[in-house]
Amino acid sequence: MSERAKGGKTAERSKSSQQSKAGLQFPVGRVHRYLKTTQPSGTRISGKAAVFTAAILEYLCAEVLELAGNCCKEQKYKRITPRHLQLAIRGDEELDATIKATLAGGGVIPHIHKTLIKSDIPHSKKRVGDLIAVVPNASLEAQAHAKKEKLTATR
Repeated sequence: MSERAKGGKTAERSKSSQQSKAGLQFPVGRVHRYLKTTQPSGTRISGKAAVFTAAILEYLCAEVLELAGNCCKEQKYKRITPRHLQLAIRGDEELDATIKATLAGGGVIPHIHKTLIKSDIPHSKKRVGDLIAVVPNASLEAQAHAKKEKLTATR
């Protein structure tokens, strides 16, 4: 589409990509080509589908990279590693449900079951036969009563 300038000459418009028209960073043309190659032959793919898909991919990447960058800053690193990506994805409920892939070099999520964590309540040990039972610290009266019962049972 050209416009007429003075003297009958045509002035060419500068070409703009679909990517710049949509205001995206992801390449819309490349996404469109990938969509066409993955579909059965004869299937038509609209240009809007490519723009929409590129926008979704860009949003997901921005979200994951933002969360991974936050993890990176918390650990005082300057480079995002697969570990930071793993922590970011598994730390977000929606991304964890969406991305079910295993990341190479991502490690595991730190988690200790609550029953394995040492409680603040002091425990006392009672000898029962050859076994030692760990029970929550009882009052002195209850301990004395248990000793008396044990002595009477052995006589």
